[in-house]
Amino acid sequence: MKETVGFIGVGAMGGRMARNAMAQGYDLWAFDVDDEALERVVSAGAVSADSPRQLAERCEWIVLSLPDGSVVDQVLNGDAGLREALRPGQVIIDCGTTDPTHTRELAEHLTPTGALWLDAPVSGLDFRAEDGTLTIMVGGDEEAFEKVLPLLKTIGELVVHMGPSGHGQLMKMANNVLFNISCAALAEMLPFAATLGLDPAKVRAVVGTSSGQSFGFDFFSERILEGDFDTGYKMRSAYKDMVNIMTRANERRVPLPVASATMQTYQMALAQGHGDKSKAAMVKVWEKVMGVEVAASPR
Repeated sequence: MKETVGFIGVGAMGGRMARNAMAQGYDLWAFDVDDEALERVVSAGAVSADSPRQLAERCEWIVLSLPDGSVVDQVLNGDAGLREALRPGQVIIDCGTTDPTHTRELAEHLTPTGALWLDAPVSGLDFRAEDGTLTIMVGGDEEAFEKVLPLLKTIGELVVHMGPSGHGQLMKMANNVLFNISCAALAEMLPFAATLGLDPAKVRAVVGTSSGQSFGFDFFSERILEGDFDTGYKMRSAYKDMVNIMTRANERRVPLPVASATMQTYQMALAQGHGDKSKAAMVKVWEKVMGVEVAASPR
């Protein structure tokens, strides 16, 4: 018989992950402060929990899909939080993006309860969460990882144990910064190509089949041309990856010139009020500087 699983945070990503777990036969309890998101997974077969504590009382494995570390702290230690009901042998799987140092502190904080903490951030957009083909990078106790691996394989296509606590978050940080670099390069180069008289749509077609190709270019260049700056994670929320990597670079006195340049584009986009838009909106920084508009048709 499969373990009972709890999901806390069943929005755009967590809800899809939860439904994939249920489709593979896991009994599931769910908690979310968003009643509509909760109702969607309940209608798919989940049981609604009144609080994180109640969910911890009922479930052996608990998956968190939450926006940031402050929300994770609240779920763990707030009123009727998880920690009040945790017991030895339970495994908490944090699929959100949390500061690596904070992740290690959370794992140590749970040691007296006997529960185990895995940082397991995911990579992939909504459609990959829907298909159960996310990439999952996991840090923490390897025995706990092996125990929950069947569950993780219901939501991810590639699941990799990266090492001790915090290493999943470190891997996610490195991956996301590489993605951010490609987005910043796109945001700079596409308007510059337009100033040279090149047709942005033709630039996209050529780069998409040439050596300059990247996932960031493919995904966001199409949306830039369409004027779609809402599809994708909001820059304001994703900014934490840049902060995290710069913190670690400063601690080690390691220069990261390309990442630093990306940080400048990112910060200019935020300063210009584009934080609630996707990373595609970085292009607006350079459109303004260069006096051009990159679009298939006038916006």
